[in-house]
Amino acid sequence: APHDGPGVSRGPNPTTVLTLFRPGHRPAPEVCPMIPKPPPREGTLGFLYFPPFRVQGISIAGEITCLQIPELDLGFDIGSCPRAMLSSKFLAISHGHMDHVGALAYFCSQRQFQGMGTAKIVCDERIESDIRGMMSGFVNLERQKTPYEIIALKPEGEIEIKNNIFLRGFPTEHTCPSFGYSVYERRTKLKPELVDFPQEKLRELKDRGVEITRTLTVPRIAYLGDTQPGPHLVREDVRKAPIVICECTFFEPDHKDRAKIGMHLHVDDVAEWLGVLECEALVLVHVSRRTDLNFARKRFLQVCGPDKSQRVHFLMDFRSQRARYEAQLAEAEAHAAA
Repeated sequence: APHDGPGVSRGPNPTTVLTLFRPGHRPAPEVCPMIPKPPPREGTLGFLYFPPFRVQGISIAGEITCLQIPELDLGFDIGSCPRAMLSSKFLAISHGHMDHVGALAYFCSQRQFQGMGTAKIVCDERIESDIRGMMSGFVNLERQKTPYEIIALKPEGEIEIKNNIFLRGFPTEHTCPSFGYSVYERRTKLKPELVDFPQEKLRELKDRGVEITRTLTVPRIAYLGDTQPGPHLVREDVRKAPIVICECTFFEPDHKDRAKIGMHLHVDDVAEWLGVLECEALVLVHVSRRTDLNFARKRFLQVCGPDKSQRVHFLMDFRSQRARYEAQLAEAEAHAAA
């Protein structure tokens, strides 16, 4: 190629002269036939409102699962850490796969950095030492210590997360130690046989040390994490929970064997399970990016029928969520105007 003299510039193609500079001359703008596209927007949270609770987060099989119930200050898993997740005072970990715990150290660090208090990590006692090992690795790497608290639960262990609201852990079945969680409320009510007693008589019985109340446990929410079918799916605190959050990873008819190998749920498993669930809403998470949500919805309708399918919601189905929320908003505005 000939030598370029002063005032000559070249573009991306080294054989094409784009602009010849002359003193006092304003060159025409360079025409570029193609420019790179901006990166896709990431991290949009799925959002569903089941009064009085919001269920929000992100869940894509093998990539990310992080979910939150803001009204309970409770999060489930932390494969990534959107800013909204930081308000979770309690973070319940279902199992140790990277797409469920990858942002745990960052979550703890950011809560401290933002002045939101020490993170409280709830987990299966079988993985407590592994979580501590992971966190200690960051201490060595950063040369500083991020405060956190681990609450390790035995099977059926529980903690109080709000006044009279409890979180209970129980084993599920996956390729590594795994836990599900149920949230329930304790309510105290007068014993049925004493309902018609006058206040004076009740006071007298209480002063004599007679127990006049009974404690009821009311299931509110169940989260199953990653799991294969098993007896944990029909526990009373799961079966009777108004809101159940669970994975459904496989939808193709010929992928049942893949679901078994990965110890995940297939849509046929969920369809059978739905027959015994009493929930008002079953929130499906952990759908693969390879699965088109339109196909997933059609498969569910095909397998379950229209009646059962009305209770099923896909967390990452933004179009359906938006339509549902707009209908809820319109109903609330109409009620307020009445």
